[in-house]
Amino acid sequence: MGKYILRRLIIALPSLLGISLILFVLLALAPGDPFGELAANANIPPEVQAALRVKFGIDDPILVRYLRWLVAMLHGDWGFSFASRIDVDRLILQRVPTTLFIVGSSQILALAIALPVGVYAAMRPYSIFDQIANTLAFVGFSLPTFFTGLLLILIFSVNLGWLPFVYRVDIDATGWHWYWEYFKQAIMPVSVLGLFQAASYTRYVRSAVLDVIRLDYVTTARSKGLSEGKVVLKHVVRNALIPVVTLVALQMPAVFGGAIVTEQIFRIPGIGSLLITAILANDTPVIMAVTFVFACLVVIFNLLADIIYGWLDPRISYR
Repeated sequence: MGKYILRRLIIALPSLLGISLILFVLLALAPGDPFGELAANANIPPEVQAALRVKFGIDDPILVRYLRWLVAMLHGDWGFSFASRIDVDRLILQRVPTTLFIVGSSQILALAIALPVGVYAAMRPYSIFDQIANTLAFVGFSLPTFFTGLLLILIFSVNLGWLPFVYRVDIDATGWHWYWEYFKQAIMPVSVLGLFQAASYTRYVRSAVLDVIRLDYVTTARSKGLSEGKVVLKHVVRNALIPVVTLVALQMPAVFGGAIVTEQIFRIPGIGSLLITAILANDTPVIMAVTFVFACLVVIFNLLADIIYGWLDPRISYR
């Protein structure tokens, strides 16, 4: 297993390098100037502006700037944020835990809904439960996250006043009250992302279970006298989860993309809102670092999916 993980990480390195090069070139060719705000500030002398441009190598060739960025990043220096006036790595480390908490909680919620609903609907195809589940699933992934987010804010925050619609990190509470307030403010953003993903996952789980349940080894297991619950859990669900794991891994870019919109709606101080702020401020080092972090997370989740394959299907060998 260790050799397989090491081999996959080595294979992923060229992909990450290619992604970083494409991102850097696109950002370098994009219109705008990271020092545009300084140029418009009459209080900063032109010679100071020129000295800063030389210090950060803004006017150097693109390839030279990319190699400088790559070497600095490998040494742990991800650059300096022109807008926030702090190091980029510190800025990202402040935001990543919040985004991972929201995204991770939403994925747990999505799977907690999709797995039992999808399996039960597949065991009783075309029943009333199956038709209701399919209808709700179609409605769920037809509604964009910004619409459901605003709808939940209107109902539970504006009209009922049950939940806060602004996500706060500096909660003025201690002990269990702090955890309760943190849980309350996370309910709506986690629900928006989780329900949207659950609608999509439910359809895939149902389809995967329907494909597996017709196979010969399932009929053989039933003919041996095994209970229906054991047949479903041990022989059907475990093999049906393999395409679902693939889907979850491939959906991670879309999940992080949806998190960007959700963070803007609920004012969540995560990495998505940081990316939007950096784009508006033309803060190139932050944009480059955040998009590269997204790429690394996608590679990591795909590696986790490959590892889970071996647990679900013992026939898969990591040699």
